[in-house]
Amino acid sequence: MLNQLNAYTRALQLTSDDVLVSWLPLYHDMGLIAGFLMPILMGITLVLQSPFDWVRAPHKLFQSVSKYKGTLSWLPNFAYNFCAQKVRERDLEGVDLSSWRVITNCSEPVKWESHQAFFQRFEKYGLRESALNCSYAMAENVFGVTQTPLGTKPVTDEIDRESYINERIANPPMDGKPTLKMMSSGRALPNTRLLILSEDGKSLPDKVIGEVALQSDCMLTGYYHRPDATEKALRDGWYLTGDYGYTLNSEVFVAGRKKDMIIVGGKNVYPQDLESLAYEVPGIHAGRAVAFGIEDAKAGTEEVVIVAEVDTENPEERQRIADALRKHITQNSAIALRHAHIVDPKWILKTSSGKTARSANREKFLQELESS
Repeated sequence: MLNQLNAYTRALQLTSDDVLVSWLPLYHDMGLIAGFLMPILMGITLVLQSPFDWVRAPHKLFQSVSKYKGTLSWLPNFAYNFCAQKVRERDLEGVDLSSWRVITNCSEPVKWESHQAFFQRFEKYGLRESALNCSYAMAENVFGVTQTPLGTKPVTDEIDRESYINERIANPPMDGKPTLKMMSSGRALPNTRLLILSEDGKSLPDKVIGEVALQSDCMLTGYYHRPDATEKALRDGWYLTGDYGYTLNSEVFVAGRKKDMIIVGGKNVYPQDLESLAYEVPGIHAGRAVAFGIEDAKAGTEEVVIVAEVDTENPEERQRIADALRKHITQNSAIALRHAHIVDPKWILKTSSGKTARSANREKFLQELESS
């Protein structure tokens, strides 16, 4: 842990004048390491709020940054959208965010659109765009793996959507074809090395998607009482993260979890890609859809299900959204979507860190299917 903190504080250029403001729960590695142990062990001021208070009143984070001259915070990606949408003008009266020098997007796939929404909402209160950083992190490396270089904006890479989804290559945009705007999670910390590996363990060049592998002086030696998991995860001194991504000029772009992959007719499909497409459908809001695979025994492969929460209770409007979702996914991805499941708000299950719990949502869907 000391090796991690040494490397991470160097990347953050931490000083005794820093003030860390956090609402993150301490049962999650981002909250425990970055939002609690690091400021305590490094002897800097920590302003700690309850995550329950933050959810009920997200403006309290901004008021605390202003009151205590906060300089550092960590947020999962959903929090950027949540704050931009929920914080009211009257709760920001007199707030000054100019002291915030590093706000790190971490814990789930980072989205350029979320950063833009957050910056545009709070720029007039002194927020600097250069403060918006990204990190790729995991408990298996104690915490941080990468970080945006300070004083720079996260690198973005606009790529051809079709080749990214179907061929797993981050090709440049093509005239008239849909694109994706990927945002980098930063560069490897000083004590960490990264490789992108193919299925047979060979190192891949820039812009080709494979499994992220890391090596550092702070990574795990094994999983507790799980020699089977340890054997799968460690290879020749490298930890296989189970995450897919690609590199570009030493920047790391994370695509999704290997275990979440859906295989449809021999094609590999990332649920995150389908969810991003779902959010383009009018009536479906960001963060309120989940994609997963279910077995199609007759076809001998998987079928994709997308569950989407909507605000309307009108059956005809729900049917229109479902039809639009099927059409949009089928036209813009490698799969033909049959199962578009429209549900009420709060149907989708989340993990303790706010991520979508895919396996739990899959089980919930199957249980409802069996009982219907």
